[in-house]
Amino acid sequence: MRRPTAVVAAALALTLLGSLTSACTRDDDHVTLRVLASPELADIEPLLGDLAEDTGVELEIEYKATADLAGQPPAKGGKPAYDLAWLASDRSFLLRVQDSGGRLTRPESTAIMRSPVVVGLTPEAAGDLRERAPGGRISWADLADAAADGSVRFGMADPRRSDTGRAALVGVATAAAGTGSALRAEDVSCDRLRGFRSGQSLTGASSRELLDTYLQHQDSADALIAHESELLALNARGTLREPLEIVHPDDGMVLSDFPLLLLDPAEREAYGKVVDWLLGDDVQRELMRRTFRRPVNRHVEPSPDLRTPVGNALSFPDRLSIVQQLVDDYGDPAHATGDQVVFLLDFSTSMRGERIAALRAAFAGLSGADGSSTGKFARFYRGERLTVVRFGGRVLEERTVTVRSDADLKTLDRTVAGGGFDDATAVWSALDRGYRIAADAVRAAPERPVAIVLMTDGENNAGLSYEEFLRRHTRLGSAADAVPTFPVQFGEADGAALKRAAAATGGRMVDAGLSSLSEAFKEIRGCH
Repeated sequence: MRRPTAVVAAALALTLLGSLTSACTRDDDHVTLRVLASPELADIEPLLGDLAEDTGVELEIEYKATADLAGQPPAKGGKPAYDLAWLASDRSFLLRVQDSGGRLTRPESTAIMRSPVVVGLTPEAAGDLRERAPGGRISWADLADAAADGSVRFGMADPRRSDTGRAALVGVATAAAGTGSALRAEDVSCDRLRGFRSGQSLTGASSRELLDTYLQHQDSADALIAHESELLALNARGTLREPLEIVHPDDGMVLSDFPLLLLDPAEREAYGKVVDWLLGDDVQRELMRRTFRRPVNRHVEPSPDLRTPVGNALSFPDRLSIVQQLVDDYGDPAHATGDQVVFLLDFSTSMRGERIAALRAAFAGLSGADGSSTGKFARFYRGERLTVVRFGGRVLEERTVTVRSDADLKTLDRTVAGGGFDDATAVWSALDRGYRIAADAVRAAPERPVAIVLMTDGENNAGLSYEEFLRRHTRLGSAADAVPTFPVQFGEADGAALKRAAAATGGRMVDAGLSSLSEAFKEIRGCH
């Protein structure tokens, strides 16, 4: 069997031949098929010699497939650049086919192996998480909570390029949505994964690259999110200081089936030989032994390491736009997160009693007191910059912290819990103050997203008029234009005026009366 350098040389030679030859080469007894594969599949390389000897079909593999096979060379002379594709998952590619308007056709596809996307935790991190988790059953929400408070740092492949990273992100986002079904457009909320995202400390273009990086920097992460098979293989290398504990999250996992796709229908006969060989009992056992992936052949009994039930298999979204929005929202995992939110909180006398109690409870929940699944995904997170402005007829108090520890959150809680009230309500003066804080923040760190949350239960009866606020907002220029306002209508607040303010600043209004102030804050916090 050819080694990788020979494969690359052969690939270049084939490219130079262009349309004069097909991607496939053959003689009377031998066929060579070009295969575009996910880097994660490099572990099947030792079996390719046996495949060629037994079937007469040689696979010439390039391990550089992207998550949805985008950006591949166009077909020449009616022949695709590759005869086959072998991916960790073809879900993103099939969604691209679905959206292509007939330009792409759905290829024949056969599942070869299976592996769920799970979490590998250091023993210490696993113990800490299990202690905090209800019933000791660790979920994605528990991991997100620990990432947000800084107690767990994790590695995950880049979902923009890797099937594995994308499957992991979809799994986490599906758990965050809490619907139990495939993600819908309305479930992709940009605030739900901020805390989780803040805990990412390692990444790679593929999970293979991620795991190699982790081996060199084991102190840089307490957890790895990857296929079960990859984590078991990593443990089996014997090069870790301590084996990772494999955790199957209680709120479900995305399952990959490593399909082999027929891109050139003219090669169906050779494709069939390859598929039949790969699905045979003996080869499935050997694949399982070498790669730690679960067999798809039901006659093959899984090894002891692979008998843990997959549990709740999470569904993949049914539209490419949903996946793309999720990936875009998550951004470049190599860049640190750290949004800034300015909270403008009405402390007029009408807020006394139940209303201020609800406000304080909402802040306590965002600081970690809310143990619900949605609370764990929506909480304040390490690296986030938070400003609280208490106002009545004027600004009563202002406090800004960058969250580094629970002490910073307690500082904000004291600001919300303490202090007096004022008889008047200067909504637009408070919003003007918020925009001056926000504009300064944008100028100081243009890469940091900033948003304003305005919470009031009354109509403006002091300070600036709405028209004057708009004039001042315009004079702040582009720095203010980049900052949306999310008003929270509470009690008797002037809904029409708040809607105008949201529309003028690129935000949207939320009515806390439809659920609770806590749920309203979860819905909009950081969502920009």
